[in-house]
Amino acid sequence: MNVRPSAIILENDKILTLRYCYGEKEVFALPGGNPDPGESLSDALARELMEELGVEVEVGKMVSCGEVIWHEVRKETLHMVFNANITKGTPVLDPAHTTALEIVWLPVSSLSSRHLYPNVGPQIAAFCNDALHSGHIGVIDQPYVRS
Repeated sequence: MNVRPSAIILENDKILTLRYCYGEKEVFALPGGNPDPGESLSDALARELMEELGVEVEVGKMVSCGEVIWHEVRKETLHMVFNANITKGTPVLDPAHTTALEIVWLPVSSLSSRHLYPNVGPQIAAFCNDALHSGHIGVIDQPYVRS
């Protein structure tokens, strides 16, 4: 099982996402990546955001975690979603470190109508509304097949 820390970066009621296309599906991913051996989740997240977007971040508390199980491609990922704040820089894609097509600041109000990866729109909306819901959410229903 892979472990993937990712970040909720909120600005003016919008969430920083990376847009991808998987087949016919437009998918908006929370920025993040995989830890290197011996690297903590928060250090991995800070490193990935620097590599992919050129920003320094302060990683805050874990907002939620859950599992995505891709039966079709026999892959499982445990997603650990953290709150993070940009402390230095402006996000710009570095194509050497990501295949994302563009950075998109999605309004929190639109999350339920978008394909998110991981599919944690309700948890993000609850977090943005200061609801206390942090913790393991179990298996995350991912409504598309990644090829």
